Amino acid sequence: MGRGRQKAKHTKVARELKYFSPATDYAALERELASRQSDRDAVKDDLDKWPEYAATENDDDK
Repeated sequence: MGRGRQKAKHTKVARELKYFSPATDYAALERELASRQSDRDAVKDDLDKWPEYAATENDDDK
């Protein structure tokens, strides 16, 4: 395939991707974002407990 054909094909694909707009499932998006928030809360809880874990580790080393 020559460079002209290859470039035309890439241009066609790029144009299709640019103007393609799939239907958005907002309910699924909301569920996904809500689950990420609960994951962040769980990590935050673990980080809040970190000083307790660190103190226990330091006590064992002595």
